[in-house]
Amino acid sequence: MPKKNKNLKQKAVSGVIWTALQKYSTMLIQFISGIILARLLTPYDYGCIGMLMIFMLLAESFIDGGFGSALIQKKQPTQTDYSTIFFWNMGLSAVLYAVLYMSAPTIARFYGIPLLSDILRVQGTILFIYAFNIVQRNQLQKKMNFKVLSIVTILTSVTALTITVIMAYHGYGVWALVAQNMLTALIPALVFWFYVRWRPQFTFSWQSFRELFSFGFYMFLTHLLNQFGQQIQGLLIGRFYNASTMGYYSKANGTERLASTSISKVMSQVTYPLYAEMQDDKTALGDMIKKITLTLAYITFPLMFILLLCAKPLFILLYSDRWADSVPYFQVLCIAGLAYSLQSVNYQSVAAIGKSRTMFVWTFVKRAMGIVFVVAGLLLDGMRGLLVGMVLNTWFSYFVNIWLVSKHIGYSWQRQLIDITPVLLASLSAAALTYAVGTICSLPLYADGLLKLVVFVALYAAWSALSHPEAYQYFCVAAKPLVKKIKRKNIKNKKN
Repeated sequence: MPKKNKNLKQKAVSGVIWTALQKYSTMLIQFISGIILARLLTPYDYGCIGMLMIFMLLAESFIDGGFGSALIQKKQPTQTDYSTIFFWNMGLSAVLYAVLYMSAPTIARFYGIPLLSDILRVQGTILFIYAFNIVQRNQLQKKMNFKVLSIVTILTSVTALTITVIMAYHGYGVWALVAQNMLTALIPALVFWFYVRWRPQFTFSWQSFRELFSFGFYMFLTHLLNQFGQQIQGLLIGRFYNASTMGYYSKANGTERLASTSISKVMSQVTYPLYAEMQDDKTALGDMIKKITLTLAYITFPLMFILLLCAKPLFILLYSDRWADSVPYFQVLCIAGLAYSLQSVNYQSVAAIGKSRTMFVWTFVKRAMGIVFVVAGLLLDGMRGLLVGMVLNTWFSYFVNIWLVSKHIGYSWQRQLIDITPVLLASLSAAALTYAVGTICSLPLYADGLLKLVVFVALYAAWSALSHPEAYQYFCVAAKPLVKKIKRKNIKNKKN
């Protein structure tokens, strides 16, 4: 194996391990946070934050502007490149905050909740923090220094959770969630500023800006459309329903996304810079996409079906009876989660080979169709129709993404569907049999949830052991370095 590819593989394995540690530690912290805060705060509190999410995410998209992706995609960015983007981001954040500040009263009137004006003006200061931090974070990602990123993220999550719980306990309500969002942005920004030791030069190059802009502009438009498409349902729910309904939806959506993207986000932080390094070798890139897709499907598909089957006991156990109205929303969203879990694998591979303009065009198509699905669903069948529209939108986006990979990389969409079909059928069959067993036994709520969990896992494990599908083999290969690392650590601890 060439030395360069060997080094890339070592960095990738190390990156996956550290990113997995960071992601699952953060997920555990978010899990604990959700349990505690769901008992201290109300659906109304979560709904207020959820209503403003679209405005915050769109503003953050403007600040990134695709330049973060452009800097990673560029093989050797210069100090001038970094300084130019830093000052551009800082200036743009000031403009965007001014727009948010002046628009806050209008947004509050749109939703009919005066408190939202003050919340948006305070939370909007995150834009400055994000702009201040983006170059340092980008440098760590480009160098694949995921160890530092992981440690800082974990410590940030613990600190933010502790302060948020204290504030929620003392009755600060929605302001506790505002503090959590601000601390999650502020702590890494300060740490990375002193750790990376990169400082901007007082220079701004229009040549550098135009060069990065040529790639980053379409990435920016793509990201902007994605954010708007993903948040449009929150805008509609907040406008046509109330803050509590928005809160139920936010909890259901947040829990589903935590499950469906927990593994793909681990992969995506590592794979995008890795894809960028391999962009000239389409055969190797296609092979990597296949392995990652099957590994993700093998883990995520059964997880989504288990959550769908056990949704009611899970929500009541974790969040209390107060959140029972989130259950039907969550179950529908789990169907979308099957496709959503595979989105980033295909999306990032097309971005890494420099097809930013193509991505923008097709993202426009995907999001336009998504708005049609969601609005039509809302008009035809209210909240349930809106959620079905989200499911259709997610699967439509997935089919577009795999078609783009087929066209530009060579891993055909037919082959990808054939590859994931065994995992999907096995998960669906196990879910159907598990549901039948639960219906026949008719146990109390928590006993029913436990029975379904045991039966599903047993059926899925039996299928894996008996048929040894390709996805299972890729999963074992991917998990091997992590298992070895854990074993070495245990041996070392025993010797000490």
